Amino acid sequence: MIHAERHPLASQVVVLNARAEDHTGRVIPGEEFEIEDWADRLWGKSWMEMTGDEAARHYAIRSAHGRMPIDNEVVYGHIEGECALVHASELGEL
Repeated sequence: MIHAERHPLASQVVVLNARAEDHTGRVIPGEEFEIEDWADRLWGKSWMEMTGDEAARHYAIRSAHGRMPIDNEVVYGHIEGECALVHASELGEL
């Protein structure tokens, strides 16, 4: 199901919390994340259906390594200008 409303922090910059660490070092705690919106609202479908998209592929790898829940509470945005997906639980203080 696609989120009906924009993410409450859309268009804001937040700091990623301690849950954000991954094996690639691309998404790390303390990094600033510029939120666009829920990924499913932007794409019109789940991140799990976004074959070929690098941000979705990277998030899939992170979730496969057991770091992220496999659900649609996924936010699309940018880290240092690079597109990224993070789970809502990675936003702000833990």
